[in-house]
Amino acid sequence: MADLGRLADALRQHGGEVREAGPDDVVDGVPATAVARPASAEGVAAVLREATAQGMATVARGAGTALDWGAPPERADLILDTTGLDRLVEHGAGDLVVVAEAGLPVSSLLETVRGAAQELVVDLPPGRLVGGSTVGGLLSTGASGPRRLQRGGVRDLVLGATVVLADGTRASSGGKVVKNVAGYDLAKLLTGAYGTLGIVVRAAFRLHPVRPDRAFVVGSGPLADVAARARDVVASQLAPAAVEIDRPAGSDVAEVAVLLEGTGDAVGQRAGAVAGLVGGRVQDGPPGWWAELPGVSVGGSSRVEPVETGVSTSLTSGGSTGGVPRVEPVETRGVTLAKATATLTGVAALLTAARDAEQRYDVGIALRGTAAGVLHAAVTGTPEATALAVGHLRAAAPSPREGTVTVLRASREVRTAIDAWGPVGGLDLMRAIKRQLDPGRNLAPGRFVGGI
Repeated sequence: MADLGRLADALRQHGGEVREAGPDDVVDGVPATAVARPASAEGVAAVLREATAQGMATVARGAGTALDWGAPPERADLILDTTGLDRLVEHGAGDLVVVAEAGLPVSSLLETVRGAAQELVVDLPPGRLVGGSTVGGLLSTGASGPRRLQRGGVRDLVLGATVVLADGTRASSGGKVVKNVAGYDLAKLLTGAYGTLGIVVRAAFRLHPVRPDRAFVVGSGPLADVAARARDVVASQLAPAAVEIDRPAGSDVAEVAVLLEGTGDAVGQRAGAVAGLVGGRVQDGPPGWWAELPGVSVGGSSRVEPVETGVSTSLTSGGSTGGVPRVEPVETRGVTLAKATATLTGVAALLTAARDAEQRYDVGIALRGTAAGVLHAAVTGTPEATALAVGHLRAAAPSPREGTVTVLRASREVRTAIDAWGPVGGLDLMRAIKRQLDPGRNLAPGRFVGGI
């Protein structure tokens, strides 16, 4: 039985609060016992030290927009609410660096640096931005959007981080370095680890100047043609900022959209050249699906993928975290969200595999993402058919080197029917790191690949 009094005593001198968990304090269906909301890194360390001493399993939570990504934790005795750490610590505009605490909403960070004509190029899905997605959540899920093609993913943009390990040890690495731990680049190591190795309390990011002029080129055609044209653009000397493919469920046709950024007339000239490559049209704004995850709608403007199963989707608000609307788990919407990676040439095979799986298993699969090989898939169908369809997509890239398909969000039934992670390289090394940083498995046990 958790001793909330001892948790509160540990936190008292550092600010923050501890309370019993309520009905909304659930991590992907796993109810918590208590919630701690520290207001400082010292408070996070004190709470974690006491929670681990009591043998509690702790799961970090920001705005909760992706709390149901990854696998459900084996236990969630304590939810560590990071929204009390919501300060923008430093904006070094001259150095193109920003330092922020884990609980700061990404939208607030973007608004601040925009004042200096700078940006953090992460392109989070609008649904997560609207829901208040935090810096810590951004790192925990490792999410990034269309412009990762040229600027890299969030792992490439994080310069350093201060983290708290399960035993309360504070450590920093990378930019704004204080000291390092065991030689690991903790900032990159914790990115995409779903809070299973440590709790990020502060992070430093590389910024980019905003490029004032932009143009989009949009074209469409049969799946193989679109994949080939998109590949030609990626491999060209036209330096596209993003090349995105959107293939609606049930369709033999896909759309490709290319973003050109820069200054002056050069943008228009490059856009004209891209239009010649893809057979498309130049336009000022992006297509409606740009940067969205497939199978969701945002801000009340519904975009329902035309799947034959008749399952509609929507983003709705349910509960709240620190006054921030929380996105409902997709489990209630009947859509399985997966992340699919492929080689540059393997994207065409992935598109074809999606169409084949629909015809074989009576499912709908909407695919969307960068032509360089990081896409998301929204799968609708029965749990059994969804599992078969995910397996079919994985067969398009039979080894981790050629690509992976990882289930991010799914119902219990789908998770029971299939290994959510699929084949993963380096699992023994990942488990060894977990044993070193969290030997008692007190941080989000079971949320990551291989039961980490």
